[in-house]
Amino acid sequence: MDHQNLRNIAIIAHVDHGKTTLVDELFKQSGIYRANQQTVDRVMDSNALERERGITILAKNTAVMYGDTKINIVDTPGHADFGGEVERILKMVNGVLLLVDAFEGPMPQTRFVLSRALELGHKVIVVINKTDRPDARVDEVIDEVLELLMELDATGEQLDAPIIYASGRNGTASTDPHQLGTDFRPLFDMIVNYFDPPETNTEAPFQMLVSAIDYNDYVGRIAVGRLERGIVKKGQDIVLTTYGTTDAVKAKAIYLYEFDGLNKKPVEEAYAGDIVCLAGIENVNIGDTICDPSCLEPLPFVKISEPTVEMEFSVNDSPFAGRSGKYVTSRNLRDRLYRELLKDVSLRVRETDSTDAFMVMGRGEMHLSILIETMRREGYEFQVGPPKVLFKDIDGVKCEPVERVIIDVPTESMGTVMESMGRRKGELVKMNQMISRVRLEYTIPARGLFGYRNDFMTETRGEGIMNSVFDSYQPAKGTITRRANGSLIAFETGEAVSYGLYGAQERGILFIDPGTPVYEGMVVGMSPKPEDLAVNVCKKKHITNMRASGSDEALRLTPPRKMSLEQSMEFLADDELLEITPDAIRIRKAILDRATRLRMASQKKAMEGNK
Repeated sequence: MDHQNLRNIAIIAHVDHGKTTLVDELFKQSGIYRANQQTVDRVMDSNALERERGITILAKNTAVMYGDTKINIVDTPGHADFGGEVERILKMVNGVLLLVDAFEGPMPQTRFVLSRALELGHKVIVVINKTDRPDARVDEVIDEVLELLMELDATGEQLDAPIIYASGRNGTASTDPHQLGTDFRPLFDMIVNYFDPPETNTEAPFQMLVSAIDYNDYVGRIAVGRLERGIVKKGQDIVLTTYGTTDAVKAKAIYLYEFDGLNKKPVEEAYAGDIVCLAGIENVNIGDTICDPSCLEPLPFVKISEPTVEMEFSVNDSPFAGRSGKYVTSRNLRDRLYRELLKDVSLRVRETDSTDAFMVMGRGEMHLSILIETMRREGYEFQVGPPKVLFKDIDGVKCEPVERVIIDVPTESMGTVMESMGRRKGELVKMNQMISRVRLEYTIPARGLFGYRNDFMTETRGEGIMNSVFDSYQPAKGTITRRANGSLIAFETGEAVSYGLYGAQERGILFIDPGTPVYEGMVVGMSPKPEDLAVNVCKKKHITNMRASGSDEALRLTPPRKMSLEQSMEFLADDELLEITPDAIRIRKAILDRATRLRMASQKKAMEGNK
């Protein structure tokens, strides 16, 4: 094809700003689907976890035709914890669509990804989405986008970015803010006319940077990337190399594919500027360069931001270990974690002194929780420790990661939230009044947010919205109280019964139902006091021949609080672990025996007193 008729674009948006729905409509209006074809909503969220949570986790490639022009589209994650996906994907494109909600405006994650795109010199088209919302504030949002571009040192051309007003759900776009439009033709025209075709140097030797890895049971690992120069033909000899090394591995381009809608189409050859999939190289990794054997020139890879949070993954050693997991050994755990490193460039794994435990470092709690949930569904059984931030020594000063948080709350909840943020060492940066709500912008240590999201939803009666993104490393802020509540701990191993739970519920909030198997040292609820309490949820009512009025009435149990994986991770105290199995998630004490636990606690207290 004529490469003047090729456009490579990425879509940048915050979580829930309508990015994947917009792509659905681009598919429909570009003729990807047959007239009678049955389709699903959010087709690009192909992963089961993505569809359940309504977020994009993995960056994905697709392509649509508009007239004679082929548009390669990369659907990027909106959550900052998956920023590693975004940073490398931006190397494949020449322009970005900045998608912004017509009410919420640009959010922290938008800032993060946009800054990377601007650094690479990409052109920007601003798409104000959901303009059909009754509470849309289009003019104010446009001003906020321009302010954001200026803050991020955009060039003059980037500041003059054209603006499209769209409704992804209705499939309409317009260049006029006061007119909804009838279809996506204005958006397609803007993409074709404003974005430049990729530079094509087909005379030079073939060279391609690997920006993503796919996998297929039939052909093995598949390298995905854009041809920087030259031509590659199916079956030709190629060389795999890495920037900063002189190593080179000979290989052959056995399979060559291009993206065609939702599928991959086999092709005989591809040219500079094309985004392709190349199979036939056994040990290819993200960041490698594939090139012609006659010209060995590895390309530098984008610097991926460092992890900020770590958790200890270890073999499950609870009394219920091995009951439901398919993969339970340390070798299984190690192999799975190191396999994840091959496709997740922002993850790190470090061996520990114990062969049964590994330190796993990621970009945030969400990043690690998605990995945990994925492994759980694959049949792995293991346990994890509480999340901890990674401190850094900068010029002899101990520094910690600081997050930038934007909070939207009802006006009446503002005081409570500000008090909580102050207690967690948060510093107010900006405050905007919006009709009946207030938008607060804070900088706060990352560890200050651990365990706060549950409290935040309680403080705002479920109406608050909180979004955060890594800001910088700053000098350590001192002690932060992580959790004010203690745990209710099972006194013995057995099965929880209504009679025992009825007595325990007076001590705090329970997490379990009658009939739940428990073991000594397992956390079954939350105490309102800072101290841990042992409760006997297996206690049964002794049968006697004595009867009294009212003694046999049904026991009324308060419905237990069911904790999600993220909520359980946030709840963990320093001496607790989270047991992960395919059919259950259990919080437990690291030391299960109550007497040993009390003795260790008294020894620790004595040592602190001596200091």
